[in-house]
Amino acid sequence: MNQFDTITYLKTGNAIQQEVYAVLTKAKVMEKLSGFTPLLTGTYPIAINIENSDLDIICEYQDRESFILALTNNFQSEKDFSINKKLINGIHSVIVRFWIDGFEVEIFGQAIPVKQQNAYLHMIKEFEILEAKGEYFKQQIIDLKRKGIKTEPAFAMLLDLKGDPYTALLKYSV
Repeated sequence: MNQFDTITYLKTGNAIQQEVYAVLTKAKVMEKLSGFTPLLTGTYPIAINIENSDLDIICEYQDRESFILALTNNFQSEKDFSINKKLINGIHSVIVRFWIDGFEVEIFGQAIPVKQQNAYLHMIKEFEILEAKGEYFKQQIIDLKRKGIKTEPAFAMLLDLKGDPYTALLKYSV
């Protein structure tokens, strides 16, 4: 188990992480997703979020239609609720979006264990890099994101990684 296995670490994080914890807890988002091994990934856990960052929650489902039904039953009344089914890298994926208390939430599900999904693998690698490179590097990432550059390409740019930034980042040795 690591610190990202639950959202408890957010309680003692920075002000925005504490707000994220309060919003997710009040709305019982993780509780409602508990049958699907939910993990908060993306920028908030590693504190590189910017003003318009969404809350990325990944899930594992066994049955896609049951997952969609559970998400619909639990979140359809939330603002701007939408569901999309996509094939991503040959894998059936479900993406649900809605807003809670000023935060856009994206729930992403696949029939793959969450710790094997790319969102988790990228976040862990980015966390390791941030730990190794320090605060100045972290601020550079945030600055690039504010200029419209996505997270993984921002890391690839600063680390001078070649090729596809998503693949190159996972291969990077800290």
